[in-house]
Amino acid sequence: MTPLHDPDHRSFASDNYAGAHPEILAAIAEANGGHQVSYGEDVYTARLQEVMKEHFGSSTETFPVFNGTGANVTALTSMLPRWGAVITARTAHVHTDENGAPERISGLKLLTVDTPDGKLTPDLIDQEAWGWGDEHRAQPLAVSITNTTELGTLYSVEEIAAIADHVHARGMRLHLDGARISNAAAALGLTLGEFTTEAGVDIVSFGGTKNGLLYGEAIVVLDPSASDGLLFLRKLNMQLASKMRFVSAQLIALLTDDLHVRSATHANAMATRLRDNLEGRDLPGLDFTQATQANAVFAVLPPGVADLLRERFRFYDWNAAAREVRWMTAFDTKEEDVDEFAEAIAAALTC
Repeated sequence: MTPLHDPDHRSFASDNYAGAHPEILAAIAEANGGHQVSYGEDVYTARLQEVMKEHFGSSTETFPVFNGTGANVTALTSMLPRWGAVITARTAHVHTDENGAPERISGLKLLTVDTPDGKLTPDLIDQEAWGWGDEHRAQPLAVSITNTTELGTLYSVEEIAAIADHVHARGMRLHLDGARISNAAAALGLTLGEFTTEAGVDIVSFGGTKNGLLYGEAIVVLDPSASDGLLFLRKLNMQLASKMRFVSAQLIALLTDDLHVRSATHANAMATRLRDNLEGRDLPGLDFTQATQANAVFAVLPPGVADLLRERFRFYDWNAAAREVRWMTAFDTKEEDVDEFAEAIAAALTC
């Protein structure tokens, strides 16, 4: 097939724009050929269970799924009764970018809290952690945090542990949306288990697509007592892959030889390079709105500048009314991509 796009073109819109990592494509090819039992009874999915235990702990149970929305919705559904509610940041992906799927598919209630940096704290959680036993209120029985957050910020292991202790003391459970969990691991310099299992997280939505997978994520249950029915809910929510070996093979490859950290470390470094390049100049009208702790840069631009830049580089508005934009880097972003983009930004701000 003749390529329909320029394979050397890269943007700063989303790490989802990147293709599949060559090592992931090789893993798919190696898993191909012959027959394997469908719907997860294959040797690759069996091996994935062991790999996830190596990273997250011996009690881990892993359920590969198609996508992040499916992972979040199915995981949260397994944690709650029909009358349950989930406390989360107002900026959380599960609230802003999943088209009401938690409410419509699961029937759960999201209780959202405003945060300055996308991060919950025990005090912020307590704004919605009340009303147990009140039949007129959805019962807050779970908290969902994201690491790294939708604002590109990072929870420390101490912050997660404090939230977990606070949540568990109130009879709630803790879910971690890990769409960019490898970026968090790389930025923290920790293993996956150190800021999840050891910090008290109960269940993780493990992301792969933003870090080089062709498709596929996983629900990783760290405390089996916190989740029920995933064997059935995954199928009910249309997340059970018939040829699951290809999802599992990708996840195995991602977690082998530290590919997940290698890729995420590079993506994080490219965001830092972009920020440092721009901060090293006196550029009128450019203001950064969040700390750059992983692979996202948030900034405010003067009127018209974003649209001028988008004539060459695709990226998204985060808050159009405030002229706030988001620039994302990926595992395949190159230094020359960053430098070219920084020069274009500088030129647009000084013309």
